[in-house]
Amino acid sequence: MESRLRQLRKELKLTQEALAQRLGIGKSALSMIETGKASLSERNKNILVQGLNVNPDWIETGRGEMFNAPPEVRSFLDHNDRNMPLQAVPLYNLEGTAGFAALLADSSGYKPVDYVHVPNMPRCDGAVYLAGDAMAPLLKGGDIIMYRRMENLDDIFWGEMYLLSVDVAGDEYVTVRYVHKSARPGYIKLSGYDSFNDEKEIEISKVRAIAFVKATIRMNSIM
Repeated sequence: MESRLRQLRKELKLTQEALAQRLGIGKSALSMIETGKASLSERNKNILVQGLNVNPDWIETGRGEMFNAPPEVRSFLDHNDRNMPLQAVPLYNLEGTAGFAALLADSSGYKPVDYVHVPNMPRCDGAVYLAGDAMAPLLKGGDIIMYRRMENLDDIFWGEMYLLSVDVAGDEYVTVRYVHKSARPGYIKLSGYDSFNDEKEIEISKVRAIAFVKATIRMNSIM
């Protein structure tokens, strides 16, 4: 891995100072990693993957392409401001995980099925395929939801769209809903696209996990 990090830096035409700054470490720390005297942390691996589009399999094993982004995208990045890199947002299939709440708690144990690249996209923690038609006709099953994890329900922006994991009789129910304040203490109000006819109040304690929807990608199956 140490030689691959050095190879990556040279491919990006970055000095040790420049790459160390991106990783949030000192030049001497980077030098120790490149010479095998220290290991690359999981945090720094994630920065390489999500900030510089590095293929996680390549950085770990040397297999596959160095970058997730295609050559034309890398060319675009080479000639534009690298302070706003094209993200490689990991895309997960919830059927292959222990559930959305578990994925939000620790995604390191789950292998993405692919990566989503959107120019000038605000920072996202991940993306999942939407199941069901909770927000029809705005969204439908199979569409991609790009999200940012939330640590605290107190930080909710009322009226905005969220991806939620809700406990229903011991099972996890994952849905996309607009989240509103409720007049009942200890409750929140969820609504779909037609907020007048599709409202439901749930106990806050039933919410296992919540993520802010940063963007959606509509998948049109019509050829």
